[in-house]
Amino acid sequence: MNHDLQPIIIGVGQSVWRERDVNRSPVDALQAVATKALSDAGCERVIEAIDSIVHIPFLMNQVPGLAEAMPINPGAALAERLGIEATQYTSDVGGNLPQQLLNEFSGRLAQGDGEVALLCGVELLATFLGAVRSGQPFPEWATGLEDTAIQVGETPVMTAATEQAHGLYEPINAYPLFESAQAHAKGLSGADHHARLGHLLSAMSGVAERNPFAWKNRRLSPQEVLSTADGNRMISHPYTKIMNAIIAVDQAAAALLTTVGKARELGVDPQKWIYLRGAASAHDSWFLSQRARLHESPALKAACAAALMQSGLNTDALTHFDLYSCFPSAVQAGCDALGLELDDPRGVTVTGGLSLFGGPGNNYSLHAIASMVDCLRGSENGAGLVWANGGYLTKHSVGIYAKEPGGNPWEPGNDELLQAEIDALALPVLADEGSGSFVLEAHTVCYKQDAPERAIAIGRLDDGRRCVAISTEAQLMQALVDGNCVAQKAVVRHEDGLNYFRFP
Repeated sequence: MNHDLQPIIIGVGQSVWRERDVNRSPVDALQAVATKALSDAGCERVIEAIDSIVHIPFLMNQVPGLAEAMPINPGAALAERLGIEATQYTSDVGGNLPQQLLNEFSGRLAQGDGEVALLCGVELLATFLGAVRSGQPFPEWATGLEDTAIQVGETPVMTAATEQAHGLYEPINAYPLFESAQAHAKGLSGADHHARLGHLLSAMSGVAERNPFAWKNRRLSPQEVLSTADGNRMISHPYTKIMNAIIAVDQAAAALLTTVGKARELGVDPQKWIYLRGAASAHDSWFLSQRARLHESPALKAACAAALMQSGLNTDALTHFDLYSCFPSAVQAGCDALGLELDDPRGVTVTGGLSLFGGPGNNYSLHAIASMVDCLRGSENGAGLVWANGGYLTKHSVGIYAKEPGGNPWEPGNDELLQAEIDALALPVLADEGSGSFVLEAHTVCYKQDAPERAIAIGRLDDGRRCVAISTEAQLMQALVDGNCVAQKAVVRHEDGLNYFRFP
């Protein structure tokens, strides 16, 4: 494969609208960022070469009764606005999608399938939710266009029945579980681990403060991150509100993807080119309670290694990172997969992270990619990694970007082989009904109205099977809040469809 088929990004666009406006439709927003991306490419001929529009699906498509309010085929509506003919594509759900779809269409372009792909996405949840809360009718954003978009990929159910029953279908309950396992694996006390989270979020907020596209341009001190004062209530221990992704945002992003040969033919200035040097995607066990170890992600580690190998770079050569940051445990998993410290001077985000930059549904990582392009263009000889995550630290897509091309022609990776290696790992058996000894492997405490409501734990039974259990005992919940109880022995019983645990 020759160098002309090397995938590159030639234009990016981002927008944030902090003033809510129900008259601004999702298609209006997509048109705005697509126009920005085209302007950024600096070549009038690019628009004529767009033959694929890849739309990152709306988060509201997953909510029964709300999907009807959204455009049926935003890609077709955008093509109509731009005055072009292009095949429309979309997918299902997951924060991994921007990078995964960019990887997918890079491979297609490198095989000669297509000329220029426009990736785009938007969420206007701040406006939508604001209208609903104020009693206004749902915004009329739906279009009458036929749904002709081609679906790319499909995700199976990512929670087992017992996980659903015990509350692990909510990310705000699932991701805090990883924290206790991560702290235990590093030999940290609960207090020391909590302090690390404060410093991590404080450093990320400094990036958001400088980012004109961030939802909140505010720097926080570690104390402000950890304090439960001023409305920063505890959500699920150890996460205060500011540690959670903020989804009520109005943000959109777009990127133009093509190849070196096509960009040269169109006359795009090479100074605009950012090379995709490596790409890989993999997923861990679909059910988080069936993973071999709860403090790490084998699939993420493998995807990072594969993408780096393809790029011809190593972690030390990278100058920028954007590690998915829906919750701090995700960032820590990303650092561990790459062998980075949380306080690496290169930083862990180029946007500011989902808790302050904003978490626009499935589309966050398209903002990360656009921001990475801007950072690399402004660097001397920079290279960066974007990791996009979907599910419950489940689906992982990695991209390695650089200002300069690699020494070898582009060769696509082999995600199928990578996934086969992950699937071959031994996994614990999940028990729906627990009884007897129960050794904790991860735990959290969920809050309601500033008070502990219930504890959730994952642990092992005497026979080695995994079990999910809950508790509402005040003394037990306080013990989990006061210290890390991973590896502590408890007792579990099954009653009325649920498993309950207690300390003997």
